[in-house]
Amino acid sequence: MSAVAVLTAGCGGSTESGDKGYVDGNGIITRLDAADREKPGEVSGTTLEGKQVSLTDYAGKVVVLNVWGSWCAPCRKEAPTLAEVADEVADDGVVFLGVNNRDSSRDNGLAFQRRFEVPYPSFYDPSGRILLAFRDTLPPNAIPSTVVVDEQGRIAASIVGEVPSRKTLLDLIEDVKGA
Repeated sequence: MSAVAVLTAGCGGSTESGDKGYVDGNGIITRLDAADREKPGEVSGTTLEGKQVSLTDYAGKVVVLNVWGSWCAPCRKEAPTLAEVADEVADDGVVFLGVNNRDSSRDNGLAFQRRFEVPYPSFYDPSGRILLAFRDTLPPNAIPSTVVVDEQGRIAASIVGEVPSRKTLLDLIEDVKGA
């Protein structure tokens, strides 16, 4: 598999879980060449609001999936940037979906969405089942993590750790569109 990885100033954590109970990322950005991209396993489930959603619902569109938890400090830090970019690119047909991971209650996730004015739905995935769909490509093995899916439904890029900047995310989306 041919990939380009760039170390950025992400959340500055390590990939060790220590006693936190989760893995924090170190800001590694990976972009896959179009020829090396693969589709994830099934990405479907129920949103925090109780609606059924599937990645296949957005066929033909670039989809940005962000893995987060209401308890995660880097997730809270990046949430305003994600919301801003989601609003900015919505008219270009780019879709954002969240994956609320390891929250014990929907209420915590819903409060997070209200607090940070998150304009897109999030899967409620306390068990991490949805994340298994990415295990053979670019696994979002840290919280937060962001995965960009191309128009053909293939994994095109990922950020393991906090999104470093608005510009970084916009550049990744632009790189994936039409590639």
